[in-house]
This record gives sequence, structure tokens and C-alpha cells, in this order.
Amino acid sequence: STHKPAYEILSGLVGSEMCIRDSGGVVSSLGKGIASASLGALLESRGLSVTILKLDPYINLDPGTMSPFQHGEVFVTEDGSETDLDLGHYERFLTSKMTKANNFTTGQVYEEVLKKERKGDYLGGTVQVIPHVTDEIKRRILKGAGNADVAIVEIGGTVGDIESQPFLEAIRQMKIELKSYQTLFMHLTLLPFLKAAGETKTKPTQRSVKEMLSHGLQPDILVCRSDEPMESDERNKIALFTNVNAESVISMPDVDSIYKIPIELNSQQVDEIVLSKLSLNSSKKPNLNDWKKVIKEDLEPKESVTISMVGKYTDLADAYKSLNEALKHGGFKNNLKVQINYVDSEQLNSKNTHQKLKNTDAILVPGGFGERGIEGMVCAVKYARTRSIPYLGICLGMQIAVIEFARHIAGLNSANSTEFNEKTKYPVVGLIHEWLDSEGSIERRDSNSNLGGTMRLGAQDCLLNKDSLTYKLYKKVKIKERHRHRYEVNNNLIDTLTVHGLSVAGKSVDKMLVEVIEIKDHPWFIGCQFHPEFTSDPRKGHPLFSGFIKAAKTYKIRK
Repeated sequence: STHKPAYEILSGLVGSEMCIRDSGGVVSSLGKGIASASLGALLESRGLSVTILKLDPYINLDPGTMSPFQHGEVFVTEDGSETDLDLGHYERFLTSKMTKANNFTTGQVYEEVLKKERKGDYLGGTVQVIPHVTDEIKRRILKGAGNADVAIVEIGGTVGDIESQPFLEAIRQMKIELKSYQTLFMHLTLLPFLKAAGETKTKPTQRSVKEMLSHGLQPDILVCRSDEPMESDERNKIALFTNVNAESVISMPDVDSIYKIPIELNSQQVDEIVLSKLSLNSSKKPNLNDWKKVIKEDLEPKESVTISMVGKYTDLADAYKSLNEALKHGGFKNNLKVQINYVDSEQLNSKNTHQKLKNTDAILVPGGFGERGIEGMVCAVKYARTRSIPYLGICLGMQIAVIEFARHIAGLNSANSTEFNEKTKYPVVGLIHEWLDSEGSIERRDSNSNLGGTMRLGAQDCLLNKDSLTYKLYKKVKIKERHRHRYEVNNNLIDTLTVHGLSVAGKSVDKMLVEVIEIKDHPWFIGCQFHPEFTSDPRKGHPLFSGFIKAAKTYKIRK
């Protein structure tokens, strides 16, 4: 194809024929991911195909083995890649799906360069950051952009980080190598308000742009994060000192709903600026009605419900980012505000469970790894089961539900997972050594396999039992959801559990793996081995979360 995507790079961003590159300024966590996703949604509303890449400067190959406290959630793509949580933002705002090519790290770049060096691809030459590392970065950007009309490339961290310098150099080279209308640089900066002085300071933005210029990068658009909307005097001052047109200095103040941001960007004609600079033609006017509906659902709920999330990483909300959003989406579809009560499972025991969970309308146990906090989760499941409180167990949460049921209903008193006790008498959850993947190939693993890249990952088909509650929610027999786990329910003990009232509501296509469990005599009790939160979006929601929140409302009324 002769079509070349545009690229936009955010210095805090980047993009494809039109590439916008987005980069960050003096501090991190300003919202580059949300800004990238919102811009992508706005351009999609103009009829353009959009994809977004996230470039992470850390040396890990991927975030799969990183602690959630370090990195937040690991988002899993359909093709089974463990990626940065920002890809979750991209998928929730865009209609396009992300793949392995949409996220890469310094570690992956250096690994590929060193593989080529060992194979002799560099013909004995000295391997250097320029050109070998930067060439690999550029190759990956072009591959990730594919045939999209616009590829937005977000560069993680801030412009002054030593780790990000090869990425900044690579996009500088791309600006030269591509046609002038094929790249656009967008830089996200901070406009702090100093209460003592009673004024907004533009100096951090000026310094951040100066740092960009030192790398040979002149921003085309500045997105200025602040508490309040930017005044015209501040905009003109920033434009003067940064060599950016005043109309391209964009105010992005705090908002009460992140779903307002595409509309905020449109109100400042950011889409028109981008289309003009990238020489893209789109006569289609932006249709933002879906986002207006989402905002109304977000900000005008009729009532509220409280969901207790009993997990291992509750000290950092970003560890459950997609899950938090999916619960909100479930609230949107029921005209409800979802209030999340985070409960540290390590602090939960049989003596304080009632005190910590007595005001909840539903209980959710999310995914996780390792033995820490497991018994607290078992207490939470028992509390939900015995009091008929709606329960949703996701991944580990399903396995904990199986363990609790085996111990307290099926009479398998010491039942456990071999992940937590290899010598347990009743291993109701264990390490499955072989299974068929979505393409019919046999995957293998054992206890000595590397933690990274050996899990059951990505979208897999599941067949639902037509008599199940889960089928009634999905309204179809065959569903596809994403996985991220190593352990499975032990088929050898399933019959013992089902005799006592546990129902297997869903299995893998080859009927070898348990995907969904329910409890027959409970009003709403579902455990799923997959992660439904990865496929929830604010416009459509997700059947499991919509049903879960509806059940929470019913329980609240009943109690």
C-alpha cells in the first residue's frame, strides 16, 4: 500500500500517515494516556482510523512481572501481550483494539538489537545507540502504526528522563525522514497554581519546552494541565516564550468526568489544528453524542451502591484501573453511582469480616498472585455466600471461591491451590501443564517455567451452559474473554464440588478448563477465570458488570 499513516508524538504524545507524538513535561502522571485516548476518540469521530502506541523507557521486557505497586495494572491485549495500563485507556476511548505492537519498552528494543548483533546482522560493526537503537525504535513505531490514518505515539515519563533520550532522538529523526506534514509534536505540561502567590505559574511549561528544544524537538501543540481553565494572558505568554501559536496552546483543566476531555479538546478545535497540520481531509463533523450520553450517565446517577473490593493491592487504585472503570460502566447502565470500598485482604479475618463488610451491597475479589492475603479473601467469599450477598470473583477471585466452597460445603477441609500449598491434600486449583490455545496449538508450562510469558494469556473462547446465570447475562453460548493466569481449577475434583451445589457455567472450547462457576442456591454468585474488565467500555459497558451492579441494587433494596 502507498498509504502512509500520520504520526503525532506527545512529548508527553506521538501520532501515524499522520503521526502525533505526545510527550510529558516536568512531572509524570499528568494524564498523557487520557489525553492521547481522548484525542484519538475525537479524531475517530471525524471518520479517521486511529491507533495509539505507548513507548515505555524502563528496561523490563514488559510489565508482566512488575509489582502492581510499582507499575499499576497490567493490561492484557487480545493477542496476549502484557502491556502498560494506558492501553486500557486507549481501548476504552477508541473502537480499535490494541495489540503487542502498540506497546514496547527499552528492554525489548535492546533485546532485539543484541539478538541482531549476536547473529552478525551488523557485520561486525560497533553497536551504538545511534543508529542501531534509534533505528529499532523507528521500526517498531512504523510497525505499530500499520495502515491507520493517524497513529498517536505516547512516550512515557518526562522529557528530562535519561531513559527516554533514545526515544526522543528517534522521533527527532522521524521528523526529518518523513514528509513535513506527516508528523506533529504535542507536549503535555503542567501549569501549577500557587495559592500563596494567588497566580498560575507558566515557568515550568517554559522550562519543559526548553528541554524539548535541547533535543531538537519543537512542539506544534502544547496541552497545559491545570486546576482551572487557562486565562488568555497566560496563553499568550506561553505562546510567546515557547514559539507555539496561541491557538495551539490548549487548556486542559481538571474535570469532574474524564469523558468530558474529547469534548473539551473539540471546543478548542484541537481536531481542526491536527487535521490542518497533518494535511488530512475530513469533511465529517465530529459526532460526540455517545460521549455526551456517557457524561450524563456518569454525573447524573439516580442512586448509589457500595461494592467492597477485597484484594491484595488496594493501597494503589491504579493496580485495579480497568476493574474500577468497568464497575463504573456497570453503574452507567443502571443509573447508579458505584462507590468502591477497598478492603486489604491481608487485614481481613474471621473476627473482623462483618465489621469491614457489613455496609456493602456486593463483594468482588479481583485477580492477583502469591499467598499473601489469601485467607482474608476466603473470609470475604464465605461472608458473601452465607449472607446471599452478590459476589463476583475474577481470576484468583474465582479460584478462592472454589477453595472456600470445597472447604466449607464439600467437606474438603484443607482444600487449597498448589500455588499457595504444594502439599495440600485437596488441590482444587493447580498448575495445568498442557492446554489448547485459541488456534488449536498445545501450550505447555510447569512450575519451573519463567513467570513472564508462560501464563495463559489473551482472548480465548468460552462455551456457556444455557441454564446458567452467566448465559442469561451474555445472551449467547460462545463468548471470548481475555486471560492472565497460570493456575486452573482441578478437573479431578470437580465432580465432588458439583455434587454439593457448585455449578460449572462455562468451559474452554476443548472442555478441559473451567472458565465460569456459579452456586445454584445463591441469588447472584459468579466466578470467572478470565478478566472481563479488559473488554468493558463506557459506551457499551459489559454484561457481567452491568448484571453485578444491578444485583447489588436489588440486594440493597432487599436488605
